[in-house]
Amino acid sequence: MNEADALGIVQSAIWTALIAAGPAVGAAMVVGVTIALFQALTQIQEMTLTFIPKIVVILTVTALTSSFIGQQIVAFTEEIYGHIATGF
Repeated sequence: MNEADALGIVQSAIWTALIAAGPAVGAAMVVGVTIALFQALTQIQEMTLTFIPKIVVILTVTALTSSFIGQQIVAFTEEIYGHIATGF
């Protein structure tokens, strides 16, 4: 394994992590901005108001996209095992 192979594996691992975490992070961002806008409009400055909706949305999105996340992780794992089997 040379430097290019190692960089390719690291790049693939980072890309897989971004793709797997993307739906939950995106949903949390949308909920956070929506609640921040609501707080700004109503002048309710409760710091804990954002936690429960974000937790519920993140768990829901993760449950709905778990098969997609699993497919991404399995594809990455198969790629790594393929590199190991062929000796990089």
